[in-house]
Amino acid sequence: MTKTKIFILTTIVLVVFFAGFMLLKNLDSGTKVNNPSSDDPNFVLTQNKDSANDEISNSRSNILTRTVEKVSPAVVGINVIEIREYRDPLFSFFDDPFFRRFFGDRGSYNREVKGLGSGYIISPDGYIITNDHVAGNATKITVTLTDGRTFDAQTIGSDLASDICLIKIDGDDLPYVELGNSDDVIIGEWVIALGNPFGLFELNDKPTVTVGVISATGMNLEPINDRYYVNMLQTDAAINGGNSGGPLVNSIGEVIGMNTLIFTAGGNTGSIGLGFAIPINKVKGIIEELKEKGKVDRDFEIGMRIQSIDEGIARYYRLETTKGVIVTKVYPNTPAQKAGLEVGDIILEIEDYRISDENTIFSVFHEFRTGQTITLKIIRDEKEMIKKMTLEQR
Repeated sequence: MTKTKIFILTTIVLVVFFAGFMLLKNLDSGTKVNNPSSDDPNFVLTQNKDSANDEISNSRSNILTRTVEKVSPAVVGINVIEIREYRDPLFSFFDDPFFRRFFGDRGSYNREVKGLGSGYIISPDGYIITNDHVAGNATKITVTLTDGRTFDAQTIGSDLASDICLIKIDGDDLPYVELGNSDDVIIGEWVIALGNPFGLFELNDKPTVTVGVISATGMNLEPINDRYYVNMLQTDAAINGGNSGGPLVNSIGEVIGMNTLIFTAGGNTGSIGLGFAIPINKVKGIIEELKEKGKVDRDFEIGMRIQSIDEGIARYYRLETTKGVIVTKVYPNTPAQKAGLEVGDIILEIEDYRISDENTIFSVFHEFRTGQTITLKIIRDEKEMIKKMTLEQR
């Protein structure tokens, strides 16, 4: 081999070796830049941050947000006009022919009053549930849907005692909610309240959403304006003025109650986390009666007088608590007399309702219907007894 050939071959080998060396060096440098070692703290922080961001982004759409998206189209805003009768507080002073000559008749007068509330569509043909105190006495009802459409509604029937009202709009293929089972409610489960607080629905045709849990069940509250609230659901989901009549739904979008009232304290008129909803199972029963008859039949008699138990009565009858009511009079030939009740009997329970006082028993009797036979648990001569009473037509 000539010196020239040896030189050329050597040169080629050196060039190839140098090129390979530079290539390996660049690859090694690129690995460090583009694929840092998992031992590098910056790499670990970056990876954790990216993973956390992905997790947050994915978790934004959860069962609650999907439920809101599912239920919202069936929630409506309700605006009403009522004609209310007012009486002049100075009527008795001016109720004299002499003063009427100068001041006119200042007795009672009618005034148009506007109100608002919430509701929810329960069928594609436009049946809507709301509270009696929202629309029960309305002369004009306007319903606004989430797509911006407005409808005049007619009242199918309303029940003052249960505070439940059924209205209807003319429509086809309307969005509607699924009614659940309020007997299956779990204390502590997530719930969502949707509605029209303070008329905010009108700003963007969308219901306001608040989230909380079921705080308690079976709550028997004091009557308010001849409306009786027993077996109520309690929630800490914020409920405010205008939310009345809106749905309380569970996390899978089933309506389990109707938002109805709140407790306030210290002059506060807003939510303090004590909201109450009528159980949907009770609502379902009432609306079926309203559809069929336009009213709820409670025209029955009982035939007894009762009194709340104070500490003196409890001591006399050797009772452990003041819970319950005592029978003070039984009228002849009435359901109470036919059931075998006697003066001095202590009524502790009616059906599954525990009786605390007079208000409770009045509220509980509004849960029953004419012709129904009910079970009473009583104490007589320090012994518990069960009595059956049939609620006869008055």
